[in-house]
Amino acid sequence: MPVRPSILQRKIVAQSRLFKVEELSLQFANGEKRIYERLVSQGLGAVMIVALNEDGEVILIREYAGGMHDYVLTLPKGLVEVGENLMVAANRELMEETGYGARHLEPLTQLSLAPNYMGHKMQVVLARDLYPCKLEGDEPEPLEVHFHPLNKVCDLLSRDDFHEGRSIAALFIALERMKQEDSGYSLET
Repeated sequence: MPVRPSILQRKIVAQSRLFKVEELSLQFANGEKRIYERLVSQGLGAVMIVALNEDGEVILIREYAGGMHDYVLTLPKGLVEVGENLMVAANRELMEETGYGARHLEPLTQLSLAPNYMGHKMQVVLARDLYPCKLEGDEPEPLEVHFHPLNKVCDLLSRDDFHEGRSIAALFIALERMKQEDSGYSLET
C-alpha cells in the first residue's frame, strides 16, 4: 500500500455559502511536491434512497439541478441533519421528496463522486415496505414523483434526463441485491 503524501500546508482559497475550496501543499514519498485543490466536505454526510414498492418499482423524482441548469430524473437524496442517524435521515428525505415512508431500511453501499477533487461520500439506502407519508421539505417547488420497474433500469439509461452516476450505480447495486434475495428477479433489457 502506498504511503500517503505529507501535508506541508493547507489553506482555504475560496468559500461560498455551499462550498469551501482548500489548497493542499503535498510532498510525496519520492520527494515530489505538488499543490492540489479540493472541495472540503462539510456537514454530517448524505443519503440516497432506492425505494422499492410492492410491484418492484423504484421511486424516482424529477427536480431542478442547478449544476446542469435543467430538470433531471434521479433518486431521492439529501443531507443528514444534526441529531439524525443515516436511516432516520433516509426515511425523512424519502417522505419529504416522494410522499412515502419505509418500514424497512438497510444500507447498501457508500459512493463517492470525483474523489480526486472532493471527499464527499453518500450512503445508499434500500427502502422497502413503503407507506404514504408526506413531510414538508426544503425544495423550492413540488417534485414530480415517477415509478419505474427496477428490473428495467436499462431503459432509463437511454433517457436524456437520467444521467447522474450515483443514481445509476445505486440502481444496479439494488438490482443485484434483489437478485441475490430472489432468484426469479432478473434484469430485463
